[in-house]
Amino acid sequence: MTNPISLLSMKNPWHLLATGFGSGLSPIVPGTMGTLAAIPLYLLLVQLPLSLYVVAIVIAGIIGVKICQVTSDDMKVHDHGSIVWDEFVGFWITMLVVPMLKIPATEWKWLLTGFVLFRFFDMIKPWPISWLDKRVHGGFGIMIDDMVAGAMAGIVLYFVGKYAGWLV
Repeated sequence: MTNPISLLSMKNPWHLLATGFGSGLSPIVPGTMGTLAAIPLYLLLVQLPLSLYVVAIVIAGIIGVKICQVTSDDMKVHDHGSIVWDEFVGFWITMLVVPMLKIPATEWKWLLTGFVLFRFFDMIKPWPISWLDKRVHGGFGIMIDDMVAGAMAGIVLYFVGKYAGWLV
């Protein structure tokens, strides 16, 4: 049996994006490494006006369906752990709270808490994330559970910030 990772080529732009510029190829916790790799791009995105940040997430999500579908087809495995573009988009959705509340991107406690919350929801997969993960397939299936995890983590991030007194 062929190792699915051996079917990837970092010269292929679909594979390069799907693996989060190679971060998903980490032998340990590739999803966490992918989310870490999403942070520098988030720090660029958050500089945009809110409307453009949202447009960027929508475009990244739509293109992500194709990125993940092509790569999983090429790897001959559905949602291989090395595919982390869904983590990028899910994390950016979580962090949408920051520009919505006009919080400076330099507020590290929001970034750290958003990271931990997104990883929690992505790994634990409470309902409806687990339902989507089991029943929706293809590129859309790879993307949607992380997008919902991102939304759920973003809601919790808002309430953590509100009740921790971070919102002034």
